[in-house]
Amino acid sequence: MTCYFRHIQNIFGKAGITVTERNKREIDRVIHRIVGVEYKNCSAVWREVKKRIAEDEDGFISELKKAWG
Repeated sequence: MTCYFRHIQNIFGKAGITVTERNKREIDRVIHRIVGVEYKNCSAVWREVKKRIAEDEDGFISELKKAWG
């Protein structure tokens, strides 16, 4: 799993997303796009995800649902 997924399991749950071995890379790519960080830069994306969740968790969840759905 990517370095930050274990920290945001509750966010995935609230977004209605079930992470599996098959979809985790695509979910990771979606999150990278949402936060505007180049793919495979785990620590940079995690910093931005934490920031966005702290500022507006519901907004981040909504963006994730829309991008994934």
